[in-house]
Amino acid sequence: MINPKLPENEIARLEVVKSYNILDTLPDADYDNITNLIATICNMPVALIGFLDEDRNYFKSHYGVPFNESPREISFCGHTILGEEIMIVEDARLDERFIGNPLLTEHNAIFYAGVPLVSPEGYSLGTICVFDQKPRRLVKQQIKALKTLGKQVVNLLELRKKNQSLELAKKELQLRNQQLKTFANHVSHDLKSPLTNIMSLTTMVKQEIDDNLSDDAKMYLNAIDESATILKEYIDGMLLHYRSDDLINAEKATVDLEKIGQNIEQILISNTDELKYPKIKIKHINKPVITQILINLVDNALKYNDKAKRIVKIGYESIKDYHRFSVSDNGIGIPQPQQERIFELFEKVHNDLSQSSTGIGLSTVRNLVEKLNGKISVSSIENEGSTFTFTIKK
Repeated sequence: MINPKLPENEIARLEVVKSYNILDTLPDADYDNITNLIATICNMPVALIGFLDEDRNYFKSHYGVPFNESPREISFCGHTILGEEIMIVEDARLDERFIGNPLLTEHNAIFYAGVPLVSPEGYSLGTICVFDQKPRRLVKQQIKALKTLGKQVVNLLELRKKNQSLELAKKELQLRNQQLKTFANHVSHDLKSPLTNIMSLTTMVKQEIDDNLSDDAKMYLNAIDESATILKEYIDGMLLHYRSDDLINAEKATVDLEKIGQNIEQILISNTDELKYPKIKIKHINKPVITQILINLVDNALKYNDKAKRIVKIGYESIKDYHRFSVSDNGIGIPQPQQERIFELFEKVHNDLSQSSTGIGLSTVRNLVEKLNGKISVSSIENEGSTFTFTIKK
């Protein structure tokens, strides 16, 4: 018996084997199907997919034998990975490498055929092989099948590795998003307290000593108040953007669009404005999300409107698999080049009005819509108005 030599690149080879995280893993039907198939094609009682570890041959799939590993020093596969082509031993009793080998003397492994599993970088990771307890020969079609299925095993390994990398990246991204969400919450709350004080003090100063203020002082106070209001909208938008997941997880309920419209009227609509909405009820839908989306879109419609009477209309239609909502206005419209970008975070609509935008609201709306498996779009004509349409999966 001759023990198999170690490949010249053994240290690097072992690192590559371990990089696939395949050793000592649970049974996998994808690999078992391959050993079952090759055993059938070659008409063999034993078929294995093995990976050569430091001192053992670990069998990811073992058709026809009850054990899932064997010592590397007695493995036929240890010899196979030293070459690049299929290794066939028609009668191990006549091959000096295997005379006295326990696999031959104890398990009667007389016939062997194995193909090295070669990584894209050229490292032999292990083998796909078949055994029989009598001398055999393989025909060309069987040899071709063994080589082809060997490549399929490597493809499975590569796919597994990529999936693991994606899963790791996903977990890291989720962690970073959570950290960013926590950071945004802390910063927003830390900013809101002094900001509220600034707004309150500004209001108090204007109310208490307004008559004693110069025109310049009044202008400065108004500028401070306006800047504080913009910053408050920015902070509120950030908080909502990072809390959108909480809204998504709310239980579905019946939504009364008329009541939502009435609530929006109380919050946003002045005496000179008009809000139109349907008097219907929608069953089994995420009420907090729909309410927040409509508030954001109506607020956006009012903000970018220079008409003496601002008119906003909420529409609804039930289509096959979706709820379809729309919010239309008679505002200033959106320039064509900006229509594709307005849903991006921090993207602002440039206009001639004195209104300021945080660039968060529409991004939050799209985020909410997409998390409910829907889509949102806008159609707009400058100086005539815009219509935002979004769908929510039923």
